[in-house]
Amino acid sequence: MDELDRQIITATQSGLPLVKEPYAVIARDLGIDTETVKLRLQTMLDNNQIRRIGAVPNHYKLGYKANAMSVWNVPDDKIGELGKLLGALPFVSHCYERPRFLPEWPYNLFAMLHGKSREEVSEKVAQIVDLLGEHCAGYELLYSKQILKKTGLRLKEKD
Repeated sequence: MDELDRQIITATQSGLPLVKEPYAVIARDLGIDTETVKLRLQTMLDNNQIRRIGAVPNHYKLGYKANAMSVWNVPDDKIGELGKLLGALPFVSHCYERPRFLPEWPYNLFAMLHGKSREEVSEKVAQIVDLLGEHCAGYELLYSKQILKKTGLRLKEKD
């Protein structure tokens, strides 16, 4: 990573400018052209120096006040197939496998659900129960109590 890559990361790590052409703003601020910013970011993605560039919505500000991690007990040999089905649902923001901790924790499939009310989330859970069918051996809902700020690595600006 050279100094320009470091400057681009520092300029973007707290979020992209909320404008029509955010890369142009970053380029202008760094005194380079927009294509260079895009090329450098893509190269850093390709080289696994950064993992992703994506939006992180604030669900509460969007009116989704009932947010719950749903945890499911499904057969281990079906988890890939079932996880893909859950992850494709429009109301699931992320879905992943986690190890069980028996006997206290039998759940191995996690899916984050968002709704404007707990009733709405309950309706979505019913859809998942139907989707999983005989493969659903139980579930729980763990509702969010507060917003946790999601941030990755932060580079300090050089003196």
